[in-house]
Amino acid sequence: MADKSNAARLEKFAGRRAAPAANAKLRATPVSSEVSATQLDRLIHERTRLAIVSALAANSSLTFSELKDLLHASDGNLSVHARKLEDAGYVACTKSFAGRTPRTEYRLTASGRRALEKYLDHMEALIRATREG
Repeated sequence: MADKSNAARLEKFAGRRAAPAANAKLRATPVSSEVSATQLDRLIHERTRLAIVSALAANSSLTFSELKDLLHASDGNLSVHARKLEDAGYVACTKSFAGRTPRTEYRLTASGRRALEKYLDHMEALIRATREG
């Protein structure tokens, strides 16, 4: 049941579009695909980190276990990628206990949300330049 709700959240996020004002700004500025490709945020561009940021953008917060199940990632892999995002200030991590069980919860920071929006806008501009070129 949790898998279905998480999948629905990701589908909802995947269907989300950039704000019309952001799209208008991109259309007004021609993008060179050669220059643009080199300017991608390499931190977010990595598949697992993009999945983490996307999942957190669609949810107010997710626990380590929820992210692990959603992304089908190993403990070590998820931990390393989440730490890189945390070090960059894109993700905030809160550790607590639920009884005696440790609980690690992640949320996307305002900086992380801006970085994701910029990344998505950038990818849309690359796609548009490729289709037009």
